[in-house]
Amino acid sequence: MAEIELKPEHADDPNSRRVGILVGIVGIFLSVVTIASHRAHTKAVIYRTEANDDWAYYQAKKIRENTSDTAATVLESLAADPAKVAGSVQKLKAAGQKYADDAVGLQSDAQAKEEKTENEENRALKFDIGEGLLELGLVLCSLFFLARNAFFPLFGTLAAAAGIALGLWGWLL
Repeated sequence: MAEIELKPEHADDPNSRRVGILVGIVGIFLSVVTIASHRAHTKAVIYRTEANDDWAYYQAKKIRENTSDTAATVLESLAADPAKVAGSVQKLKAAGQKYADDAVGLQSDAQAKEEKTENEENRALKFDIGEGLLELGLVLCSLFFLARNAFFPLFGTLAAAAGIALGLWGWLL
């Protein structure tokens, strides 16, 4: 039956081949931007978790500082002989000052990680929007095969180009 050759519909249409290649290229860009989006979201979650940990440690240091100051005040107030408790009060005040000094460094670390989180979330947003535009471009280009209208690949290419631009912008941040 070699004489019977079945050809797919519109196999000789050169636009079908071009649009097919375009769909493949848009799909490749879509996969790259999607992976970048997922990685950016993961980084943002990691930074947020680290910032939360630093804030919790900061709070613990501030609680210890407050506890030391309160204990020193109570000890001074209740002591019948201030000379007997002077050493303990001094130790408590020194510990409170150490906790206060530690808290300053922890606060700046936590704020820096919050800033990293915001930057990563902004990158992820750009990737997400770029991903959506690339998906739109892929669908519009694919509609050519159903409608055989050059309108679809044209607007699909525009949407994909905008998605690629946003993806690149996300990497450049």
